[in-house]
Amino acid sequence: MMRPLAVVLAVLAVSPAAAQDRVPHRPLFPPQDLGILEGPDRDAWQMPDEVMDALGIADGATVADLGAGGGWFTVRLARRVGPSGRVYAQDIQPQMIESISRRVSREGLTNVSTVLGTADDPRLPGALDAVLIVGTYPEISDPVTLLRRVAAALKPDGRIGIVDFTLEGGGPGPPLEERIEPAEVIANAGRAGLRLLTHERFLRYQYLLVFTPRS
Repeated sequence: MMRPLAVVLAVLAVSPAAAQDRVPHRPLFPPQDLGILEGPDRDAWQMPDEVMDALGIADGATVADLGAGGGWFTVRLARRVGPSGRVYAQDIQPQMIESISRRVSREGLTNVSTVLGTADDPRLPGALDAVLIVGTYPEISDPVTLLRRVAAALKPDGRIGIVDFTLEGGGPGPPLEERIEPAEVIANAGRAGLRLLTHERFLRYQYLLVFTPRS
């Protein structure tokens, strides 16, 4: 999840489940601040439809929202894939999973399953058409291991979309020193057995990198 400037300096508690992970995670977005991610202007700058289009997400697809937080993207993915599709909303914080479950129930969505992962194992099912990782990459302590496991959950022609904030500044994201260069993400993805399909720059404050498993 994104860590806006207002909260990045907060002292964050590590859940008991996460403390047992083999790989410790970096500081995580605090669940009590989820409201920050629900700003009325987010649709305008996040451009969810265009992001999903770039990943080829369509009706009937099986997809995952990794680091789903409160489910902002989860519910939009669920509407896109429709009743015949499936969305796996994954997070490593139990409080986030609980928040997503409440939201999905409130919105009457029946095509969403929640997945409690760990810092280095997303615990995703196989045969996914796409995995979306929005504002979460800077929180990943061992991106090569994690991306390798995400890649293993994809269909041969599946796609991974990584969306994160540019170093040019602006927007509601973390301070510049916590942002990650696209080149670093691309290099780690390559080590994880992925190849870059596109580097999209249509988002106002973020970049979108689309990967697929290397054949």
